[in-house]
Amino acid sequence: MRDDQIIEVELTAMAHGGSALGRHGQQIIFVPYTIPGERVEARIVNSRGRVAFADGVRLLDASVDRVFPVCKHFGPHKCGRCHWQHIDYSAQLLIKQDVLADQLARIGGFEDVDVQPVIPSPQQWGYNYHMTMVAGEDGIPGFVSVDDDRIIMIDECTIMHPDLLALYESLDLQFDGLRQLRLQLGSDGNPMLILTMANDDAPELETDIPTSVNMLLTDHEPVNLIGESHSRYVVQGRTLRVTAGSEFRSNVAQLGNLVTVVTDALDLNGDEAVLDLYGGVGLFSAFLEERAGLVTLVESFPPAATDADENLAEYDHIDIVEGTVEDVLSDIDGFYDAAVIDPPSSGISVEAVDQIADLGIPHLVYVSSDPATLARDAKRLAGHGYQLVSVQPIDLAPQTYYIDSVAVLRHIP
Repeated sequence: MRDDQIIEVELTAMAHGGSALGRHGQQIIFVPYTIPGERVEARIVNSRGRVAFADGVRLLDASVDRVFPVCKHFGPHKCGRCHWQHIDYSAQLLIKQDVLADQLARIGGFEDVDVQPVIPSPQQWGYNYHMTMVAGEDGIPGFVSVDDDRIIMIDECTIMHPDLLALYESLDLQFDGLRQLRLQLGSDGNPMLILTMANDDAPELETDIPTSVNMLLTDHEPVNLIGESHSRYVVQGRTLRVTAGSEFRSNVAQLGNLVTVVTDALDLNGDEAVLDLYGGVGLFSAFLEERAGLVTLVESFPPAATDADENLAEYDHIDIVEGTVEDVLSDIDGFYDAAVIDPPSSGISVEAVDQIADLGIPHLVYVSSDPATLARDAKRLAGHGYQLVSVQPIDLAPQTYYIDSVAVLRHIP
């Protein structure tokens, strides 16, 4: 099939990555901004053997789940931060469940795993308490376009917390060397700017806006420039300190549900020893303290480990170990009944999988932000005798194709 050719295609499923797909002859056609069940005219933009990518030209049969996008920056050749504003939210949840099950089957070989209905987000709009922008050639920050070839300047963002949008609109930031700008808001309403520069030279700043400003160095270490060096977030009544540069999920309103899913999945009696791997600032450990006899949190980013020390200082039975999971597990002593594994979207290394299996941990709770790496890692763990028992998806990113989930794996002797 040649590029620029116009074809008619019926979309039958949603692919991981946000585009719906259908078949035309022997080729699989991917079309963004469409919904399974729709029929469209599409223009081929890139044909690669048995796969082709197309842009929608005309909607012939619309899905009943199609809605009008809320944000004017949403759509082809516009802002790439949202993917599914054209899909009714209840349908988004069903699609995410289907995509997760498909990835587990296709990549991991898990055909019959129990994938539960997705837990919806309490807020469909304005839920992000931090968002990262990229600076254009003129130094003004915005969002990367869908086609990844330019920076989109925005005057609205429907998934950003309204106070962050107001902060962005009040800024007059335009200076050489800015690469990224993260807008961050604590539960207490205190805003923060986190700058990433082309070099480690701090910019000259003058601001009368009541906001903290921090800079991340090349090695990701934070430098405080103005105000506070950390934000504070409240989850189920507990306040957690998060230093600039430390990872913390942006949909704060959904974190209480995530914590509940993880703690319920562990099913602890109160005297077990639990590993909290990739533990960050101590989100899960803070809620394991009353359910476990010993918790060992492992975190490689020094400021996050320091945050965990501060957030969990009152608990004598929680140990904080700074270092990579691979280094710490190679030296660890003793038996652990369970482990919470909360890796980055890239998943767990082969070395870490082997080490977890060698420790003989019978019960694993894997917190995933990417269904493909979850399927891959679960398959590797299955090779060590673990069974994938269930997966509970939870929506932390409405209007996008991103899928978070909590998987339970048990070792079968």
